[in-house]
Amino acid sequence: MKNPKDIRWGILGCGDVCEVKSGPAFNKVANSKLVAVMRRDGEKAKDFARRHGVPKYYRDATQLIADEDVNAIYIATPPSYHEDYAIQAMKAGKPVYIEKPVSVNSPSCERLLKATQDLDVKACVAHYRRGLPLFKKVKSLLESGAIGKPSLILANTLFAPSEKMKSPDYWRTDPQISGGGLFFDLAPHQLDIFYWLFGKPTNVRGFSMNQKKSCAAPDLTNVEAVYDGGVYLHALWAFNVNPASEQETCEIVGDKGKITFSFFTMGAIEVKTASGTEKMTFDNPENIQHPMIDEVVRFFRGEGHNPCSLEDALVTMRMMDEGARQARTQSR
Repeated sequence: MKNPKDIRWGILGCGDVCEVKSGPAFNKVANSKLVAVMRRDGEKAKDFARRHGVPKYYRDATQLIADEDVNAIYIATPPSYHEDYAIQAMKAGKPVYIEKPVSVNSPSCERLLKATQDLDVKACVAHYRRGLPLFKKVKSLLESGAIGKPSLILANTLFAPSEKMKSPDYWRTDPQISGGGLFFDLAPHQLDIFYWLFGKPTNVRGFSMNQKKSCAAPDLTNVEAVYDGGVYLHALWAFNVNPASEQETCEIVGDKGKITFSFFTMGAIEVKTASGTEKMTFDNPENIQHPMIDEVVRFFRGEGHNPCSLEDALVTMRMMDEGARQARTQSR
């Protein structure tokens, strides 16, 4: 269906991410309505539909995709299901909005991209931090020359392991389902913003290892990259530190100062230059994906650009693959 007047959404995988982050926003955006949800646990799908006022619920993805009342699909399942469900939806002529990470590796993303081209169906990826006020401000500060010419990005994501990581049902630490552990869960947000700010990297290298071996996935990953203009990225993710050592910060250093902010833990930006330090605070929308979903709806209706394409997601996915490469080699 080309540029439908109203976007009538079906959700595949109405789990935790849909409760507040995304699900309610589909009914808050103009010309958009959530009409059906699916979860393999039919009782949980029924409960979600009841609580959120959704007319239909399914336990089978094929049935939701075939529903004639649904003309767009939001794929919020674990990543290992993204490719199959997205291609099924595209073959049905329905555009897709795919959660991050877009899939488990870059070859899968490449197949998704080819499917959109072969089937001429639209697709967007939920790298929704592009739409948040904090990151828009970071972009405008860089464009205005607030810290001069950028040269260095230092990003540290250090978290203590949580109890849920030990559960066999916690899919995010199962590389077969998640693609590569908690790195694959958080890094898409960060690496996509770096791409959005600085363009496609010209050189990438990475390293992963499982230091504590408390789960199947790597618990430490390092990614280095060089962007146009010689901007150098050094990023580290560790999910095995003591709580006293937790840190989640990003610094962008220029020849006239630096910008410091957080992706996940603080809604603030600090700009430090020779003339002093300025701090700015930001609030996220109640449903954090609301701004992105608004842009996705307008894109599906033929009224705007693609807020995050599969081509964009492929850049991030290839960087993540490089970060995970050493761990994957060791696991063979």
